[in-house]
Amino acid sequence: MSEKNADLHGNVLEQSPVALLVIDMINDLEFPEGEEFVESSEQAAQNILRLKEQARQHRIPVIYANDNFGRWRSDFNEVIEHVLHDQVRGQRLAELLRPDQDDYFVLKPKHSAFYATTLSTLLQYFQVKRLILTGISTDSCIAFTASDAYMRDYEVYVPSDCTTARNEEFTKTTLDFLGRSVHADTTPSTELDLGKLRQ
Repeated sequence: MSEKNADLHGNVLEQSPVALLVIDMINDLEFPEGEEFVESSEQAAQNILRLKEQARQHRIPVIYANDNFGRWRSDFNEVIEHVLHDQVRGQRLAELLRPDQDDYFVLKPKHSAFYATTLSTLLQYFQVKRLILTGISTDSCIAFTASDAYMRDYEVYVPSDCTTARNEEFTKTTLDFLGRSVHADTTPSTELDLGKLRQ
């Protein structure tokens, strides 16, 4: 990258070799299978929140990569307000994981957080080497994002307690697959050493 733009015009505070991605957790869950996600997603959200708090302590950037769920005339803040205030299944997720002012976000039109988004550019400015992927759904958006990250030579981490799918079997088989195919580290968040990953 050119030296004159090395800090995104002053908007990126510091570099970090690791970033935490929160994928599709601002989610109303108002789709046909949504009820099957409610309980496990809330548990994952609590684990992601703890991981996010640790990331903040280690100055690790947190990036929300979120669908806009067909609300193409809205922005991410409107999606957040919808999930918080429109009596939807996913309200608790937004209550737990509402982005902080210094978090980053990208809106994605498809499954992968890399496809047609600014994520690659943001990670390049941070000089990220390792990506921690969390969120919904393990066998869809997490899997596609992990594959795209691997093809871009990132080290991939998918904490097993910070992601969920329609059922436990889908989550387990996908995590096993990601371990084999993209060498993803699926260590639970409670055992991840973010200080070591930050080095």
